[in-house]
Parts: sequence; C-alpha cells; structure tokens
Amino acid sequence: MVRRSTHSRQIMFLVLVPFFLWVIAFMILPVLGMVQASFQHDNGQGFTLGQYIKSLTHPRYLGSFRNSIILSLFSAFVGLAVATFAAYSFTRFSDKVRDRLLSFSNVMTNFAGVPLAYAFVIIFGMNGMLTNVLKKMGLDFLAFDVYSWTGLAMVYVYFQIPVGILLIYPALYGIREEWKEASALLGASGVQFWYRIGFPVLLPSLVGTFSVLFANAMGAYATAYALTLSNFNLTPIVIGALVSGDVYPREELASALAIIMFVILIVTMLISEKMAAIARRRS
Repeated sequence: MVRRSTHSRQIMFLVLVPFFLWVIAFMILPVLGMVQASFQHDNGQGFTLGQYIKSLTHPRYLGSFRNSIILSLFSAFVGLAVATFAAYSFTRFSDKVRDRLLSFSNVMTNFAGVPLAYAFVIIFGMNGMLTNVLKKMGLDFLAFDVYSWTGLAMVYVYFQIPVGILLIYPALYGIREEWKEASALLGASGVQFWYRIGFPVLLPSLVGTFSVLFANAMGAYATAYALTLSNFNLTPIVIGALVSGDVYPREELASALAIIMFVILIVTMLISEKMAAIARRRS
C-alpha cells in the first residue's frame, strides 16, 4: 500500500509538471523580469530608484493612479450594490429560472473589452440607437456622452455587475428561510432581520467581492482603451503607451508603474481580508 501510494504521488506530480512549467514561464519569470527592469535606467542598465521616484512624483503618473483608484472604487461599489440586489432576486425564482439567470450572468462576464466598448458606442454613441430614440422623444437630457468619464464609469459598472452576481450569489443563497421565519416569530421585522442577521452574515462575502471587483476594474485596459483611446489618464493606458511608445518604448518606467499598481492591489486585498476576518468574528 505504501509503494502504491508513493507511485500515485509520483504520477500526480508528473501530471502537474506542465502546469508548473506554464506558471513559471508565463507568470513568475515575467514578474521577475518586470521587477528587475523597474530598477534600471532608461537604457536598461545599472541600478536606480529613479523610475519609482518618477512614478510617485510626476503629475501625470500620480494623476493616473488617482483616476484609476477613483474609477475602480466607484465601479466596484455601484457594481456590488446592483449585483447584490440582482443576486438576491435570483434566489426568489424557481430552480430552472435561477439556473438560466446564472448561466446568462456567467456568459456576460466574458462580454468585456473591445466588444463591450463597441456595443456601448452603437447604443449610446453620438449617433447611437438609444441616443437617437431619446432625441426623437424629446428626452435629450437623458442621453450622455459615452466618451466622457460618465460613459466610462457606466461601462465599468456594466462589466462589474455579472462578476459581482456570481461571487455574491452563493452567500445570499446560503441565507435560510428558517432564519427569517424564526426572527419573524420573535417579532423582528424584515429590516431588523437584515440588519441583525442577514447583513452581518453577508458582510465577509461583500468585502471579498468588493476587493475582487476593485482589482478587476483597476487592471482593465482593453475596454477603456477601445472606448477612449488615450484621452483619459488611467494607469493601464499609461503603461500601454509606455510599452508601445510612438518614439521609443520606456519599459523600465512601465514596469515601475505596474509594480506600484500591483502593490496597491495587494494592499487592498490585505485590507479586505482583515475586514472580512473582523466581520466573521463579530458575526
């Protein structure tokens, strides 16, 4: 039995070798190369902290971090709020309808990037379908500029909602009807149930989902670039412009910006984990 167990572990290790090679080749080595490049001069030689100093002091790069963080916080908060109500409504349907809604949400999580930006231009663009309908109805004030910050925020919120639904739905589905019935028998209203029981139970999942949505928006590139090109100062767009510059690429500075953004995401996730742990202890 011991020999058979050892042989099975060896076989499983051999099966996982391609996966480990893939992780090393496409994740670990690029990250190590990016870290190394971030400490080099623009000519790719020598050791310097100049790239990080420039990233944290230059108004353009500081502005890109500020804009990306604000946009990510807004889209994550609004997307989480809408996703929570939508996921809760899913729990009220029959199993057949609920499965179809979840399948649709799963498909919509892949509808992002250039196709999503193109869809918003067709619907909400200057000559978009809905824009023309609103103009003919005399409701021009309801139309908005899809190429503005408002349009970009709406696009971000749109692709955040399906992801939020899939992440928060299991926690909402775990709230049992027996809890509501017991609280009602004890004289609690629906608002009191959610304030005293429902929300504390959901809080760890809400915090975790918020951190995922924030990271999802912070690293988004294709959607923002396809919709606005380089008209908005966002960190992913700035990094892309530095890597494929019109004159010459500045990969060292781009690497420093990417490392700083990575640190921001790590700090955000650590804070979220700490808050979720506190919420679990209190619940």
